[in-house]
Amino acid sequence: MRVIIVKNYDSMSKLAAKFVKEELLKKPDLVLGLATGSTPLGLYKELIRMHKEEGLDFSKVTTFNLDEYIGLPKDHPESYHTFMWENLFKHININPSNIYIPDGTVEDIKAHCIWYEEKIAEKGGIDLQILGIGRDGHIGFNEPGSSLASRTRIKTLARETREDNARFFGGDINKVPKYAITMGIGTIIESRKLILLASGVNKRDAIKKTVEGPITAMVPASMIQIHPRAIVIIDQEAASLLEREYETWEG
Repeated sequence: MRVIIVKNYDSMSKLAAKFVKEELLKKPDLVLGLATGSTPLGLYKELIRMHKEEGLDFSKVTTFNLDEYIGLPKDHPESYHTFMWENLFKHININPSNIYIPDGTVEDIKAHCIWYEEKIAEKGGIDLQILGIGRDGHIGFNEPGSSLASRTRIKTLARETREDNARFFGGDINKVPKYAITMGIGTIIESRKLILLASGVNKRDAIKKTVEGPITAMVPASMIQIHPRAIVIIDQEAASLLEREYETWEG
């Protein structure tokens, strides 16, 4: 696990985009795993800039999103379908047929989860997975206590997660769905390369446990310690509880 400490959120986003660009230039038909939430927004803005100003080509890229709420239609303003189209997809030259996001409105969700796993396998697996991290150490919607070998499935969202996401629903936790589809930890860890992003003081405890604590189901993100090509990019605030010395980037 490679840990890189940067100055701030902007630096984190630019370094992450640099790594994504490197992988895409090496493999134009990259299979890219994507996350939602506020953390990757800067990364997506930088990728859009690279596409428009540097000609970074997404025409052969396939994407798989980590998760989606159950019960929200695709056109709901807080669905992850809407999030991804508004913040990335409509601004780059990606083929819509190569975009995969779990559908929380299907009738048979369990069958849909199996289909999603099969699609990932059909595309040859995920080459590069982008991850954020929750205050409790969750990745995707794999809450504390999730099986470290879990696959794409239905998850009940922890109250803390729903409280954190209530800001996107007008501050009303009752409007935040209670269930979601998420890639499992086992699915995520099978990606050939991982980039986990975190910024701000509210993530420092989760980062401390993820990077320097034991591997445990109570901190799902800690599982990345076993990944041979995991990169953790964090700003100084998120890194403030770490005790060991790590690589820094001044870009």
